[in-house]
Amino acid sequence: MKLFYADHFVLPLPEGHRFPMEKYSMLREALAASGDFAPDDFRVPEAASDEEILRAHSADYLRRVVAGELDAAEQRRIGFPWTPQMVERSRRSAGATLAACRSALAEGCAANLAGGTHHAHTDFGSGFCVFNDAAIAALAMRAEGRAERIAIVDCDVHQGDGTAAILAGQADVFTLSLHGARNFPFRKMSSDLDIELADATGDEEYLAALETGLAVVFDRFGPDLVIYLAGADPYCDDRFGRLGLSFEGLAERDRRVLGRCLTARIPVAIAMAGGYARNVADTVRIHATTVSTAARLASSTRHV
Repeated sequence: MKLFYADHFVLPLPEGHRFPMEKYSMLREALAASGDFAPDDFRVPEAASDEEILRAHSADYLRRVVAGELDAAEQRRIGFPWTPQMVERSRRSAGATLAACRSALAEGCAANLAGGTHHAHTDFGSGFCVFNDAAIAALAMRAEGRAERIAIVDCDVHQGDGTAAILAGQADVFTLSLHGARNFPFRKMSSDLDIELADATGDEEYLAALETGLAVVFDRFGPDLVIYLAGADPYCDDRFGRLGLSFEGLAERDRRVLGRCLTARIPVAIAMAGGYARNVADTVRIHATTVSTAARLASSTRHV
């Protein structure tokens, strides 16, 4: 199973910034130390090209991002100050999801050890998201003739508003978002299926809601590729999550999503999405469990 990472493309942030950039390098180090992956499993992705980005984003927005012409309000909306490194990091993060999709279609399963930038819209960034990697990847896989019907299963605690907006009207791309009803973004867009959850929702209720969503994705829509945004932020001790899931509840979420894909031989590409636990090690543990679960299930189904 291939793991695509770009954590060495450092994105400098002001001191005290609330986004935990260190979680990405910590995740790669944890997976490398786990013994579950060979050194060759870790790959640095190519940056997403203009052509790939422009399927999801407007030409003017891409030009202004690259040229550093985003104004102060636009940069505040994204949450990062503009730097050349921000542009390269954002291209590489989208490139990692593109590479994970291509690898999954060839081998069954792959992961971007970052990504899940689902708040980026056609012509603006938001919520720590510059380019929308899932939308870019879904549209690329269709344009390249690699997949016809693609489902984006978004289990970040925040609604995938940018993904929903970009892919609205794409009949062969299904967007499912399972998120907190009262959480960011406060102006929701319409996914193909939105499942809103009350504050403090725990494991049992969350997993029941997930089953409802997965039944629609797999039994009605029938994808031939799934892009899974495996957010760590439904965790009970996430600073911005507002839900109440335990480590085991999140692990079971992963088993159910990934199990549905892999037992049905549907390729799945994983992106990490959000995670802001008070202790960053908890976020890393959740993300590492997602990736290890995928590798284990992929290995077991490959030999059935």
